[in-house]
Amino acid sequence: MDNMLIQNNLILLAHELDIQKFVFLGSSCIYPKMAKQPLKEEYLLTGPLEPTNEWYAIAKISGLKLIEALRKQYNRDYVSLMPTNLYGPGDNFDLDTSHVLPAMIRKFHEATKNNYPVVQLWGTGIPMREFLHIQDLSTAVILMLENKTKEHLYNVGSSSDVTIRELSHLVKEIIGYNGTVIWDKTKPDGTPRKLMDSSKILKMGWQPNINLNKGIKSTYKWYLENS
Repeated sequence: MDNMLIQNNLILLAHELDIQKFVFLGSSCIYPKMAKQPLKEEYLLTGPLEPTNEWYAIAKISGLKLIEALRKQYNRDYVSLMPTNLYGPGDNFDLDTSHVLPAMIRKFHEATKNNYPVVQLWGTGIPMREFLHIQDLSTAVILMLENKTKEHLYNVGSSSDVTIRELSHLVKEIIGYNGTVIWDKTKPDGTPRKLMDSSKILKMGWQPNINLNKGIKSTYKWYLENS
């Protein structure tokens, strides 16, 4: 409800006040759980969603469809961007509510700081995820604001993914944790893979510039300076 009210109020007022450009940010979870990889924009609404975040996805889909309707009915140059998993400075590092990468950073940091012999992570570590630094998303938003868009929906991703287990090795190495990692397989894995096909926005001249290693280092530096 919160997500729908926030997005619908903003989109409605932008239209009523004759705002010429509007960029709506969605999420890769809008696509079906078992969709073919990489995820193309046209796969939307072609199959069941991931049950653990279905309702968030539904809220995002409603916003996306509102943007599409305004383009069709009123010829608005409004657009939806569907970013992959985002991370970077200013992220949420709360262990109860954070996403996988900031949660790993905090867990490995606290384990290193307190000499914990073991870090426990959720799931099997097998699922694959794509990550995009928030600065790279910001350049995509600027591109959309400064150019007329031909489509109502664009995927925005780094075009490469890693397993959660590989991600844990990378975060562990960057932070310098020397203990053992164990996996709590009673916890859900979620969607097996979510790799975005970002070819449409790449053809417009956008490129991600921050690789995962560099991005995690900068994010961890921000965390140390602000925790």
